[in-house]
Amino acid sequence: MEAIADFKRLQPGGRYQPANCVARHRVAIIVPYRDREEHLRMFLYHMHPVLQRQQLDYGIFVVEQAGSDAFNRASLLNAGAMESLKQHDFQCFVFHDVDLLMEDDRNLYTCPQQPRHMSVAVDSMHYKLAYPQLFGGVSAVNREQFELVNGFSNQYWGWGGEDDDMYNRLTFHHLYIARYPANIARYKMVKHKHAKVNPKRFDLLRKGKKRFTTDGLSSLEYQVKDVSLEKLYTRVLIDFSR
Repeated sequence: MEAIADFKRLQPGGRYQPANCVARHRVAIIVPYRDREEHLRMFLYHMHPVLQRQQLDYGIFVVEQAGSDAFNRASLLNAGAMESLKQHDFQCFVFHDVDLLMEDDRNLYTCPQQPRHMSVAVDSMHYKLAYPQLFGGVSAVNREQFELVNGFSNQYWGWGGEDDDMYNRLTFHHLYIARYPANIARYKMVKHKHAKVNPKRFDLLRKGKKRFTTDGLSSLEYQVKDVSLEKLYTRVLIDFSR
């Protein structure tokens, strides 16, 4: 693991800009989070050197859900994207699960022309794409695409479904899902206990098209309980009290 001194060039809140050039890509890394401190530490120490080698203008935003309600990954991603734009004029978002560690620097975290599913080959899935419509784990969209599809659905409480809903939103708008080859888009998954499965996910998916314009960024409601600029990341504490 890298020593903390290796991160002396980071700005408060885990922000970084290359010293010797103007980066072509301004990227917000949005990490949904709750009670995974060990995984977060591994993720941060792993990702900063990678992102700096790619000469990105980037920030890491760890969006933590307050309270005891079921985890709502999609709403956290929506809120994280909106809060990141209050700090910098980011061009795109990489939505990133905290337990996935990329293995190959050729897997670029740059802003995509088309939505990019990045975690194609995960070791826990035997480095094979689980199914063609997969858009979960790690994915990247530019700001215009994210706004076009109205962001993620806010209806998915508990594990599963929200990434498939996003895939449907993107393809509904005739956006092509890009992927690097499986020998490049490789990740290790840190072992963890899975969240409680959302029993309503299949019904929500089946009826999702009816809600594309009304459920998402347009209906997002949350309270920011705290924003703190840590050394390696910006922590945004979000409350979705229903």
